[in-house]
Amino acid sequence: MVYRFKHILLAAVLGGFFVQVTWADEHPTPKSLWQTVTALPFTGQPTMPRKPWVLREREIALDLPLLHVLKDAGARPLPRITIELFDKTDPELDVTSTVSRINDTAVIRGTFKPPLEGDFIFVATGNLLIGTIRIGDRLYKTEHIANGRLQLVEVDPDKMPPD
Repeated sequence: MVYRFKHILLAAVLGGFFVQVTWADEHPTPKSLWQTVTALPFTGQPTMPRKPWVLREREIALDLPLLHVLKDAGARPLPRITIELFDKTDPELDVTSTVSRINDTAVIRGTFKPPLEGDFIFVATGNLLIGTIRIGDRLYKTEHIANGRLQLVEVDPDKMPPD
């Protein structure tokens, strides 16, 4: 009886060990830093004219808990974070630097995980995220619209006026 119990105990311990090793190899599913906001119903108010350098634009809503983790320079390792662009590529961020300030502002810099080549810089303050994203020859910006609302914009750098 004791002999059988030792085998069962050994099998349980080894089984638990191999399950943990298997789970450790799996990468958690990445979370998107923002999502597209569905179109709001027409309110009868005139829309702003589109700027000539804007190729595409859409409103986005931030994942606020994920934004707060991203802003915290001491929160490492970060979870896997992607951003939702126009072409369904959803590149994964590789954050290389986060500088947090005492006034709830952070500057976040990084590149994208392969196979994409590009970089980004975001300034996060409160619940806003303003920044620039370069992937290949494409340029994207996140901009504050009004009242805490944000939009993602793809711009034509050749037509954009200098800052």
